[in-house]
Amino acid sequence: MDSTATTVAVDPRHIAYANIVYGLHGLAILLGLLGSRFVATEFVFSVPALIAVVMNYARRSAVRGTWLESHFRWQVRSFWIALAALVMLHLVFGPLSWLWIGIPFMWLGYGIIGIWAIYRVARGWLALREGRILPAGAF
Repeated sequence: MDSTATTVAVDPRHIAYANIVYGLHGLAILLGLLGSRFVATEFVFSVPALIAVVMNYARRSAVRGTWLESHFRWQVRSFWIALAALVMLHLVFGPLSWLWIGIPFMWLGYGIIGIWAIYRVARGWLALREGRILPAGAF
């Protein structure tokens, strides 16, 4: 565990809960990889992703003051940052896609957001497995 870890005991059920949330995010990514949609859109709009966010908000207060708080923050920020990135992508390149000029940029944007989402889930889940705190301001 990190030297900045809190001394508040962590309920093992909350660790399992955080694993489930990461698993749901992972399932959303897998749906994007195996399906006909983009990873970025599945990470934000699929049923597993929405369930993960609701679950995260439902238990955030229970892990306050523990090292798990950083994971719950990481998970929910991953979702909201991906959603904001998708909205910006559509605002900037959506109108250009009507002219076909924006379509390659949209695909590139979806790809970048998808790779970023995979990174966030992988980094977070590995840190959870190792009992490490995640940085507060990291993208």
